Order: sequence, then C-alpha cells, then structure tokens
Amino acid sequence: MRGRDTWVLLATIVGSSLAFIDSAVVTLALPAIQREFHAGAADVAWIMELYTLVLGSLMLLGGALADRYGRKRIFVSGISLFTLGSIGCAFAWSIPSMLGARVVQALGGTLVAPSSLAILGAHFSGDARGRAIASWSAFGALTSTLGPALGGILIDTFGWRSVFWINVPLAAIVIAATLLHIDESRDDAAPKELDFLGAGLATASLGAITFALITASSASWHDPRVYGSMAGGVALLAVFVLREHRVSAPLVPPDIFASREFGALNLATLFLYGALGGLFYELPFAMIQAHGFNALQTALGTLPMLACLVLLARVGTVLAKRIGLRTTLTIGPAIVACGFVLLALLESGRSYVTAFLPGLLGVGIGMGFTVAPLTTGVIDSANPRHVGIASGINTAIARIAGLLFIAVAIVVLAALYNTSLDRSLDAMHASPAQLATVARQRDRLGGARYADPHLQHASIHAFDTGFRGVALSCAACAALAAAIVLVIPSGGAKAP
Repeated sequence: MRGRDTWVLLATIVGSSLAFIDSAVVTLALPAIQREFHAGAADVAWIMELYTLVLGSLMLLGGALADRYGRKRIFVSGISLFTLGSIGCAFAWSIPSMLGARVVQALGGTLVAPSSLAILGAHFSGDARGRAIASWSAFGALTSTLGPALGGILIDTFGWRSVFWINVPLAAIVIAATLLHIDESRDDAAPKELDFLGAGLATASLGAITFALITASSASWHDPRVYGSMAGGVALLAVFVLREHRVSAPLVPPDIFASREFGALNLATLFLYGALGGLFYELPFAMIQAHGFNALQTALGTLPMLACLVLLARVGTVLAKRIGLRTTLTIGPAIVACGFVLLALLESGRSYVTAFLPGLLGVGIGMGFTVAPLTTGVIDSANPRHVGIASGINTAIARIAGLLFIAVAIVVLAALYNTSLDRSLDAMHASPAQLATVARQRDRLGGARYADPHLQHASIHAFDTGFRGVALSCAACAALAAAIVLVIPSGGAKAP
C-alpha cells in the first residue's frame, strides 16, 4: 500500500472512531460527572441521549451533504465541529453547558461518520477498495475495543474531562492528514434537493418521545409534560412519514420497505440493538456506583464481551452459509437473551467473575454470531438501487434504538428502584429525618450517597433490583428480535 493510501486509511479510521466510540467512553465518565454536578439520573441521561438523538436522526442527511458538497469538505467540517464540541465538554461547568457542547459534538459526528466511508470508496477502486474497507472495519472494531479501556485509564488518572481533551490532538492529526493526502470527491448525480425539513421532523419527533420517557422516570405518566410530549412526538413522526411519501428526494425512500425481509430485519435490529444500548448504558452505574469498581476496571470488564464479538464475526458469516441466515439470526439473539438473563442474576456483594462475566460472555457470543449476518441480510434484502441508503437506514435504526431504549431502561430502573427503596424504608420504620434525607437524593438513584449505612444499603439494594429488571427487559427484547427473524417467510432471508 502506498504512503498516501495509508494516510487516507488513518484519517478515516481515526476520524470515524472518534464519533463512534465516544458514547462508550463517555458512558464510563457519567458516574463521575453525576457526582461532580450533583445531578439527577434523568439529567445525566441527556448527556448520552442528546448525542445519540442528533447522530441517529441526522446521519442520513450527513451522507447526502457529503455526496453533494464534497466528502473531504464535509469530513473536515465534521471533525472540526466534533473537536469544538469536545473542548466545550471539557470546560463544562454544569449539565446545561455540557448538553450544549454535546449537541455540537453530535452535529460533527453526523458529518464524519458517513463521509469517512464515502472517502474510502472514492479514493480506492477494485480489489484495493475491498481491502481498504476491510481494514477500516477491522481497525474500527479494534478502536471500539481498546477505546473504553483508554478512557478508563484517563478517567481514573486525570478525571472525566480528560476523555474530551484527548479528542483534540487526535482530531488535529486527522485534519492534517485529510488536507494533505485526500482529494476532494463528490457525486455529481446526487439529488440537488436535500430534505432538511424531513430531518428536522425526525429529530423533533424522536426528541419529544425521548423527553417523555426520561421525564416519566421522575414524574407521573399523568404529568402533562409526559403525555403532551409523547403525543407531540407521535404526531410529528406521522407527519414525517407522510412527507417522505410526497417529496422528490426523501431521506428514507418509502419503497425501500416494500421488501418484507428488509422491514423484518430492521425491526429485529431495533429490538436487539435497543436492548444492547439500554443495558450497557446502565452497566457502568451498576459496576461503579453500586459495586465499587473504578472506571478502568469497568472498561476492562467489558473486554471479554467485545473480544467475543470481534473474534466470532467471521464465524457468524460461516454459520449463515451452512445453516441459513434465518437460523443463525434466531440462534444469535437467543444467546444474547440468555446473556442478559445471566446478568439479571446479579446480587449485591458478588465478584465480577460471578456477577458480570458469564452474562457479558453470553451477550458477546450471541452478538458475534449476529452482527455480520444481520448487516449482510439487510443489504441483500433491499432493492439493489437502494443498497447505500439501506445500509445507512440500518445504521441509523441501530443508533435510534439505543436512544429510545436507554430512555426506557431509565424508566424501568427508576420505577423498580423507588418501589424497592420504599419497601426497605417501610421495613426499617424510617424516621422523618431519614425520609427527608432520602427525598433529597432519590432522583440520583445509584449515585445517592448516605452517611447512614442502613440508608446506603437500602439504596444499593434498590439499584440492584432495578438493574435486574432492566436486564430482564433487555432479555425479552433480544428474544423478540429472534422471534421476528423466525417468522420471516421461508426463503426470504438468504445466506450471505
């Protein structure tokens, strides 16, 4: 490979990795951020949810912008925005200031993620393109595996702000490599009209639904903010769907869902990746706040799962060829569901090996069998002229699944936490002073800290109860994903 080719690969791999591993690394920092800002669980959730909301709902628009205005230009613009957002996060002095910076980060990510792969497609050709994309995927998986571990070291050594500062020198390398070694390219046949209104409707609808769910974790479902936001979100989503049927250049071509297989596999993606996102949002809180692990130990604790996912990716493809795609995509999510059930057996005081490792291995093995065949099945089930948009839609659905299911996980955990905590307070005949102390910190869930050991034990026990409920809910979603694939018409899902 020529030196210039190497720089192109380096820029696209590091650039896309900054956007994609951000969520995993920042999740590790959330317990420390919550502690420093004395924030409630719902407030901290928005640090992840806003980023995922913008990234998931605007990613398709980012790809269209790259094709129309130039992949290099959009890529550099995205990295620059992401870096400015990272600096803003590092200087954040409150939750609102952090949220504003996270939006800027996410806007950058929506430009970086789709344009990086487009740059590879434009720079390389023939067999070299296949090798470049394979390298991009392999190194992307490697950075996704090692990134959280590096984040854990930074958090434990230099504090949570360091996970944002580290993005600055990496982004500088990416921008320099891009400006010096990558030629501009664009798609002259790309639609001249861009559906900005459609993108806005999608973002607003998902944002309203997410706001309703997160607000419901600390307020009643009868609260006007909850049912009003939910109704508004559903209405905006309906308007978005109607608009996509009428505009000449829709973000999501309606006819792409004419394939039942494409629709079913994307629905399975929604439930499977949603379960994964919801559980692994709560996992660092369970390990760090409830069980005393530090950020590095928590990051290293997930490595066995990630290793299984990477090492078994090829096995999943081979299995799909031998026993069929439908069978493979039924077995894989079923194993994931079993892993979640094992995590639900968590009990306070157990070690990592007995409480977390078996479940994480189960999830990793199941996802290893599933990821590659699922992606291939989605692309193969789409109309050939929609292959590019099909891949983008599936990626966006995986992101949106995490957005929605994280909110659902927070609702489930908060409900079970409060129920369990109230039972413990009743059992110990808590005094008015104790009840007042709990009331001041109840919204912090596992992040609450009490000088009274009885209250602290009750809070940790309540969090464990909530976490078990989240894990079981995620198991049900993974099992539902397996059932959805199972009912695809015979012959509809073909092996890759």
